[in-house]
Amino acid sequence: MTTRHPQPDPPRRVVSPLADGTYRRLFAAQVIALAGTGLSTVALALLAYELAGGAAGAVLGTALALKMVAYVGIAPVVGGFAHRLPRRGLLIGLDILRAACVACLPFVTEVWQIYLLIFLLNAGSAGFTPTFQATIPDVLPDEARYTRALSLSRLAYDLENLLSPTLAAAALLVLSYDALFAANALAFLASAALVFSVRLPSPAPQERGRGVWRNLTFGLAVYLKTPRLRGLLALSLAVAASGAMVIVNTVVYVRDGLGGGESATALAFAAAGGGSMIVALLLPRLLDRLPDRPFMLLGGMLLGLGLLLGLAKPDMTGLLAVWILLGAGASLVQTPAGRLLRRSARAGDRPAVYAAQFALSHACWLLAYPLAGWLGGTLGLPLTFAVLAALALSATVLGVLLWPATDPEELMHAHGPMAHAHLHVHDEHHQHEHEGWEGPEPHSHPHRHAAVRHRHTYVIDLHHPAWPGR
Repeated sequence: MTTRHPQPDPPRRVVSPLADGTYRRLFAAQVIALAGTGLSTVALALLAYELAGGAAGAVLGTALALKMVAYVGIAPVVGGFAHRLPRRGLLIGLDILRAACVACLPFVTEVWQIYLLIFLLNAGSAGFTPTFQATIPDVLPDEARYTRALSLSRLAYDLENLLSPTLAAAALLVLSYDALFAANALAFLASAALVFSVRLPSPAPQERGRGVWRNLTFGLAVYLKTPRLRGLLALSLAVAASGAMVIVNTVVYVRDGLGGGESATALAFAAAGGGSMIVALLLPRLLDRLPDRPFMLLGGMLLGLGLLLGLAKPDMTGLLAVWILLGAGASLVQTPAGRLLRRSARAGDRPAVYAAQFALSHACWLLAYPLAGWLGGTLGLPLTFAVLAALALSATVLGVLLWPATDPEELMHAHGPMAHAHLHVHDEHHQHEHEGWEGPEPHSHPHRHAAVRHRHTYVIDLHHPAWPGR
């Protein structure tokens, strides 16, 4: 008699996120808006030169600094109140604001007007981008499909960085740079129309306690109290250190160090983008079977290693290899980041947490950009490689320490007895008698919680203000 052994289940076929009509339109909106933004980036440089001549670099540097200030300062504000607003209307309104700002740029006559419009434009993006990102896991609740959506998003950003300068150059052969601003405005309006064409999920708003300050700081509080997200912040600093080296100093290294021309500079930028795209394409299948943490920490180590290799003063071929490595390391960190954010907040709270990541990660860039530029200009590129490598490796080690190797979604924890009033439904935390006057759920009335010890998916919220054991 033969014994039959159970056969392993065949691997589950994951349907592409593009098969979902809502996501397909949202992704199209993202790609169109990115393409338009890339065109206006080139046009902005030409406008700055027309208004300021030789001081155009200073104008652009100030405009980029204002962009980062808007990202860091505005994103938490919008995220703090996005749960109280209709999500589709908020996204459409922010797209229209961005279109209006870009449409005004061809008419400016003073440098201060550029600064004002750039700040308003990026304030709109600081509200739009994290809210848009927080909507995708509600549209694609299956984690495997969501992971592939993150990969597509990473590819879209990399392709925009690679192709937009080429598209802008081709357009400028037959059009003025004002037309690029008009194209960007139309792109934002097209994005608004695509968002209008879909019905977005509306997660129930989560109660956060009363007060403007609590709402403003809620996303940051959730983020900084969640160990895996503290690890993500450390790795975001490693990404910023390496990315700033690539963006700020590639042209200096290629032109002054290697004697290369514009085509060699473009090839170096393409190498970094290519490394990122390769990882974004390959990573989703691996994440179906393995956890995020090892890949993300590997990414941080690759960033530090790649910067250390810069100390060897590589030739053009070596530089391309190093830049590919840096692009791959950045993608290993950034592609899965959305999975960590999705896992760390209730659906109604995700815009606030995504906004916190948006603000804090751009704060890292706000530190890294001037650091890379100042070090490169005063100490030279070899020492710049060394300092940024030390920063990336230290940030990665910090990520290891902040993000425990054992990171289950469900945690055993205890609640002490308490009494309070807040908006609620009858879930695992609210099982109490009613007298009839309380009204339909969700409703708010004084109620008491008995002491309890239990296990469930753990996120920071009104009933879980701190991480267990910390």
